[in-house]
Amino acid sequence: MSTIRRTPVGATRVCPHCRAVILQSTSVCPSCRKHVRFGTGEAETAPAFSPLRVEGSIRHPPHGEGWEYAVVITVKNERGEEIIRQLVAVGAIAPGELRTFSFGVDVYAPDGGPTPELTSLEDSGTQ
Repeated sequence: MSTIRRTPVGATRVCPHCRAVILQSTSVCPSCRKHVRFGTGEAETAPAFSPLRVEGSIRHPPHGEGWEYAVVITVKNERGEEIIRQLVAVGAIAPGELRTFSFGVDVYAPDGGPTPELTSLEDSGTQ
């Protein structure tokens, strides 16, 4: 009989370092990248796969007034209903400056179970 206690899928806790809400099963905070679990007896959980990585940049032309921006992330379910909308950051960009934004989704399989094969939107018939 195993004495390892499993946490419910999707259970969260607060990172003791940066106070971000993180998955209870993770051993490294994805926000501050510090270790949050040491020697608990539970297997360390690393992302099983990363189905989405996007990076893009905006460059302000060398002339004109500065621009302001807001970084917003929205998560929707299979019916298109908004589950959460989060303002991540706001800022300004002056003439001639460049900002690069990266977005990623990491999927965890705490039980080590199988992970789906990834397909593009075109392969799945969704456009």
